[in-house]
Amino acid sequence: MTDENTKNIFNSSNILVFIYRKKWSLLIVCTLAIVVSSIVSLMIPDKYKSTVILFPASSSSISQSLVTESQQKKDILKFGEEEEVEQLMQMLQSTDIRNRIIEKYDLFEHYNIKKDSKYPYSTLYKKFDSNVKITRTEYMSIRIDVLDEDPEIAALIANDIASLVDTAYANVQRERAQKAYNIVYEEFINQKAKIKEIEDSLHALSKMGVIEVRSQTEMYSEQYAIALAQGNVRAAEELNKKLDILAAYGSIHTILKEQMFEEVKKLAVVEAKYREAKIDLEQTLPNKYIVDKAEKAERKSYPIRWLIVSLSLISTFLFSLIVLLILDQVKKK
Repeated sequence: MTDENTKNIFNSSNILVFIYRKKWSLLIVCTLAIVVSSIVSLMIPDKYKSTVILFPASSSSISQSLVTESQQKKDILKFGEEEEVEQLMQMLQSTDIRNRIIEKYDLFEHYNIKKDSKYPYSTLYKKFDSNVKITRTEYMSIRIDVLDEDPEIAALIANDIASLVDTAYANVQRERAQKAYNIVYEEFINQKAKIKEIEDSLHALSKMGVIEVRSQTEMYSEQYAIALAQGNVRAAEELNKKLDILAAYGSIHTILKEQMFEEVKKLAVVEAKYREAKIDLEQTLPNKYIVDKAEKAERKSYPIRWLIVSLSLISTFLFSLIVLLILDQVKKK
């Protein structure tokens, strides 16, 4: 085919003339396309769309947000940033949430998928992924779109996916929180045992009369001197025994008192960590802010039948025109 012939083929006036010449053929083909596409579009079941819009919350533990006095204390009311958006999307798309939705709404039955068919779970997951879309918006929020033939089911699934994300977070974090709690709890118990041991030793010394070494030493020394001056031998002997006990155990008592002071300070720190770990284990905060809850749709969202018919008509017309043009040139040759 020469360049001149090619130009002639695609000349607008020639094309219009050619369309007029082949109008009946094109009309028949386009009519068939309209009929077939209409039938096919009518066979496609109506689907209704429900949407949830949510923002991630700032990722922080309850203890960091509410209990601790640290400078790293975080604002629990702050919206999450890019990192939290990515984390929340991963959670929303997790297998745990998908399986909970499948089980709750019996999607095998709902989607008419037989469990004894070949690759039933692959088919179900593919169907689920085609009906559930989780996307990030330009405003750092997350959009959950759910399509279903039942508008009420679509809204319920969308809302449940948003609700279950907190449970998914809790399941992931619980194991780590439990281990952290166990470590701190053991340290807390050990620290209390140390203090109890020191208390027992101090109690034993107090029974021996060693209570406050410095003041007792001064008092006994003064009384001993008075007893000697008065010639009270018996009192002097008793006071001398007490001074001997203070001399023997006074240093130990002093060391134990200093240890007690340090261990009590450590206990205060460990106890604070213990309370924080206990709160993190037993309490949870929502990980998202739901801006728009899903509602039951009044109108179908899919399929758009007029668009299917229109695209089918246009594509059929163009394809038929090209085929007829080629056949016409072949005949001329």
